Amino acid sequence: MMNGFKLKGKPKRLAMLDYGLFEVHAGPRTIGICGAVIETDAGEIVLIDTGFPQKYADDADAATAEDELGGFGRVISVTQENIPGPQLAKLGLKKSDVTLMIQSHTHIDHVGDMAGYPQAPILISTAERALPRPLYWSGKQAMEWPDRDYVEIAEDTSLSEGFEVLHCPGHAPGQLAFMVHLPQTGWVLLTSDAISRAAEVDEKFAGSWDVAQAIHHGDRLMALAAERDAYVIFGHSPEQWPTLKKAPDWFE
Repeated sequence: MMNGFKLKGKPKRLAMLDYGLFEVHAGPRTIGICGAVIETDAGEIVLIDTGFPQKYADDADAATAEDELGGFGRVISVTQENIPGPQLAKLGLKKSDVTLMIQSHTHIDHVGDMAGYPQAPILISTAERALPRPLYWSGKQAMEWPDRDYVEIAEDTSLSEGFEVLHCPGHAPGQLAFMVHLPQTGWVLLTSDAISRAAEVDEKFAGSWDVAQAIHHGDRLMALAAERDAYVIFGHSPEQWPTLKKAPDWFE
């Protein structure tokens, strides 16, 4: 485990990655699967989350059956273009350019290519890393932890000026969210699944791993966003996702 990890630079620009579309049976509702890239003014490339495993782009039906995911929802579209390598290529980047990989949490739609960046340490919540395996899903095929240097955090942590990792257990034991300050846009809050969509706040985060913690952290994230006049990007918003700016375009 690496302690006291800091980035050399502060955020310069941010891009959202499109990892495909999924229909959650509850609702039902169609959600986008997203990741993010933050480039610092020191040239560092931070990748947040990696979407579904490659096998879902190869054969979504077979992968869904293998993982027994059908009871929760169905993949609408996860193509070869919705895999991290091609998404990074839209930004002129390669997987080998990633200098830090961050896992917001380890559910199946966020952790698919966690092992794909051997050159980069993985930042993750201590609570999540302490699990025997990544959360993944309840199916037969469970992932193992990659052999990597891990940066573990158990509280809100500043990686550099203008890049805060917020510890928000509730949706998952080690859920993380991110507050990033950009030169032109100002503050951007990436809620990840701490608030998957705006309606979750009013719905009191029903179905969360820990509802009370999810409510607490959802409220504090929205209060922090209001205090800083931050642009909020939700983790899986059916309303926001279709029009959200994505790679190859940057928030600067």
